[in-house]
This record gives sequence, structure tokens and C-alpha cells, in this order.
Amino acid sequence: MSDLALIGAGRSLTYEELMAEAEKVSAPLHGRSLVFLRARNAIEAVVGYVAFLSHGHVPVMLNDHLPNETFADLMGRYRPEYVWGPDDGFVEGRRTLEYGSYVLHRVGGDAGSESDLHPELALLLSTSGSTGSPKLVRLSRGNLASNTDSIIEYLGITSEDRAITTLPFSYSYGISIVNTHLKAKARIILTDKTFMDRDFWSLLRDEGATTFGGVPYSYAMLSRLRFGRMDVPSLRYLTQAGGRLGEDLHREFAELCAGKGMGFVVMYGQTEATARMAYLPARRSLEKVGMIGVAIPGGELSLEGEDGSVLNGAGVEGELVYRGANVSWGYALDRADLAKGDERGGVLRTGDLATRDEEGFYRIVGRKKRFLKLFGNRIGLDEVEALLARKGVSAACVGSDDAMKIYIESGEAPAVRDMIADALGIHPSAFRVEAMDALPRTEAGKIKYASLWDCHV
Repeated sequence: MSDLALIGAGRSLTYEELMAEAEKVSAPLHGRSLVFLRARNAIEAVVGYVAFLSHGHVPVMLNDHLPNETFADLMGRYRPEYVWGPDDGFVEGRRTLEYGSYVLHRVGGDAGSESDLHPELALLLSTSGSTGSPKLVRLSRGNLASNTDSIIEYLGITSEDRAITTLPFSYSYGISIVNTHLKAKARIILTDKTFMDRDFWSLLRDEGATTFGGVPYSYAMLSRLRFGRMDVPSLRYLTQAGGRLGEDLHREFAELCAGKGMGFVVMYGQTEATARMAYLPARRSLEKVGMIGVAIPGGELSLEGEDGSVLNGAGVEGELVYRGANVSWGYALDRADLAKGDERGGVLRTGDLATRDEEGFYRIVGRKKRFLKLFGNRIGLDEVEALLARKGVSAACVGSDDAMKIYIESGEAPAVRDMIADALGIHPSAFRVEAMDALPRTEAGKIKYASLWDCHV
């Protein structure tokens, strides 16, 4: 079988060619440098990523559509030596290398010293994935290696697999798909086309894709597209992460995939843990609908009370805590933070509230800080969203202890208000419902709650 590594728009690279091209891209870089990588699902972006990681440079993964002011703020905070990105006139600086549709710009002074960039620092990711938040997650070489190996193990990724991209390369979930398939010497089919584009499905069939990943919004789209009726014989399994999948969608795709002879693997993770912390094995997907499963190989999950005590037993609610070698070293807000070492010690308090069943499988039930007290009643915003989702209403909730604001994409506002008031036993005056054409979302499909707060205030 061919050892193809990357398939892009009219071009492909074998693994030998990928490493040779990475050598060309890394050759102009001096010392140990910080590189802003304006990411697309394109061969040039992946070649640069491999070049920088394999030669000890530190890429900062950024969406290539960041607004000018956001990009300028990040440039001022982190002072990179280079920018690797599309040749679109967005970046000013000395053109050091031209490669396909990408250009390497020299934008800084001397390369970073060992005291400037921690020797084990490998990669920087935005917690937002697409909005360019100045707060970046610091990942070490050990973080990347640990999480990559764990994912390969529990998904059973082999050199026979062919992953097609459905998520932004700047997003931790999208990067983890690239990392795992490169490590397994599998094939990656690179495209920016979406599920709504017929060319995506043609490419998937023509190249024999065996897997793709999606966030909850992706699966909502697939459901509307009637994925169950599609002829996709090459697919071996699908994965889901990037937020809690509603039980109806979970059940729908577990059943659909089982009927097509493929696996459906629900996963749980945060950028702060490199990518993944838990997974639900495909064979248990229907039996454990709504659950995130068990810890990934090499990791450990537990529940803690508000006083930090470990909570044991089934059905007890507590904050989900993860321990593992993939837990990131902490955050950065500017260049000075890139010299710091590990500030977490392999422990991540996720901020998610969860329960555990008798077999040790976990279920997310809400966010630790995503609740209000309405008329003295503690109400989880995530629980309200889930309740509405079960009624067919796509919604996002924000608010304060005097009122909950519910933004909806479907349904009539008065009816939704009365429905929630009846379900929670709270006077309707505590709820304000507003219809929107579409909820604000990131490219990864996550709701932008900060944007809704701007509307709320």
C-alpha cells in the first residue's frame, strides 16, 4: 500500500516527501523560534507544522481569518520571530520563504533564547480555537506525545486509516486528528469543504476515508442531511467531542453507525488536557447514551466535592478532576510566560460537574459555575439548555440571579418561557426569551457565550 501522508487540493505527499518538504521550510529559521501559524486544512499548513515541531521551534496555532486588530494584539503580546501563513498580504515582514500558497515572514528580531522559550515547550493553542483569545495553553513535548499515543491506542488507529478533515486545524480537536494519524503513518485527506458541500462527500468516497470527527453542531447538521441514507461504505468509525452531545443525537448516531457496521465514539476533552481525557467505547455507545465514558489510557478521573474531598460511590455529583501526562503546563498571556515550566503537575480540575455509575462510567451534568439562583432555586444553565434540546429547541442560556436570558433559534418565545417556568416550577417573570436567526458559534460549533453576554447587558 502507498505510504501517502497528505492528500490536498490536486497534490499529495508521501511520508518521505513530507519530511523532505519540512526540511525545506525549516531551513531559513534561526535558533529556537516562536512561529505564528495561520492554519488552514491545507498541505502547506501541515508541512509547516511538522517542520517547526520536528526542529524544536514553537508554533502558535491561529485561525487564518483572525481580524487585523486581534492579530496585532497577539503580535504585540508574544513577539514571534516568524509568521507562516497564506500569501494574502495580511502580514508585513521580510519574505523569507515561498512555498506553494504559503509564505514564511520574518517579523521579529533575534530568535528566542533558552531562557525565553522553555526547552520543553512544544505548542501553543488558543482556548477558543477560533477567536484568537490572548490566553494561550502551553503544551509540552510530553503532553503531545502522551495524548497522541493514548488516542491511537483507544481508537485503534493504524496505517490503513484515512482521516478526512472536518474541523479547523487551529482547534485542539482538529490538531489531535492530524497528530494521531501522522504518528500512526495513516493518511490525512485535507479539505476546508463542509458537510453541506457535495464535493466533500465526493472526496470522502473517492479517497476512501475511514473516519472523521465532529462537534455536537456537526452531528446536528448530519442529522438534517439524513446521514443514515448516505452510502459511505469506507467509513470505519466516527468520533465526537468539543461539547456535550444531546442524548437524542447520541442515540441516533449510535444506532445509525451500528446499522452501517461502523463505530461511534463519544469523547471528552479540553484544550488544557492537550485534547482528550475520556472516551466511550463504541461497543457501549447505545448502552451508555449521554455518558462520556472512562479515562483514556494512562489517565485517571475522579470526582471532588466543594471542599476538595474525593467523592466515591455511584450517582454522587462532584467536580470532574483529571490526572495524566497530557495535562498542559498552564496558560500564557504574553511572551514572558513562555519561559515558565509546569504549573499544574499533571492535575486538571475541569470545572465540569459529573456523576459516575456503578461501572465507573462518567456523565457530565453541568458546569461548576454555569448556574443561577432564581428565587432561591439553584438552576443549571446547561440543564435548561438540555431540557429545551429534548423539546426540539436549540437554545443558549446566560443571566444573573435576578433573571435568566434564553436565546433560541427555533420555537415561539412566549411558549418557551412558559415551558421552562412549568418545568422548573418558577414564576415566568424569572425568564426572558429572545429569538435569534442563529446562535453565535465558533468555527468548531461551540456557542459564543461571551457574545450573548454582550447582548444580555
